[in-house]
Amino acid sequence: MDFLSLVKKRYACRSYTAEKVTREELEQILEAGRVAPTGCNFQPQRLLVVESEEGMARLARCTRDFGAPLAIIVCADTNTAWTRKYDGKQIGDIDTSIVTDHMMLAATALGLDTLWICMFKPEVVRSEFGLPDHLEPVNILLVGHGAGEPASPERHDTMRKPLGETVFVEHF
Repeated sequence: MDFLSLVKKRYACRSYTAEKVTREELEQILEAGRVAPTGCNFQPQRLLVVESEEGMARLARCTRDFGAPLAIIVCADTNTAWTRKYDGKQIGDIDTSIVTDHMMLAATALGLDTLWICMFKPEVVRSEFGLPDHLEPVNILLVGHGAGEPASPERHDTMRKPLGETVFVEHF
């Protein structure tokens, strides 16, 4: 499958079967995150895999889990992330977003479905999973086998703005 077809196949899955993600699938997803680019190659991502019943019950106290069998809590190590000298912007959130995107697309290539979650209670995540102060939870990636029909790859034709509304050349 070519890259654009893969990207269009990915959708926000909000219903999962109970089928587990295999160890081999998880390792490939995590490897895709490991090789993702980060600012100055500082690699501030810290990934917490949650797959036990007890762990998923703790996750459910932080956010909706939509019945997914596995979640990856994606954190930025604020002691490690690169900082832009001109304005002090620390890019751990950007780095972890790139890592999450790589893992999400790797899961899609494996025939798995995902949901990228930013709607969660950071302090509850911190408490439930013992995050130290220097780890900022940035997002949560749910992974599993979707229940029901996946969204059509053709949905982008009508659900996305045309390039002319979002792309500018040389000047706004």
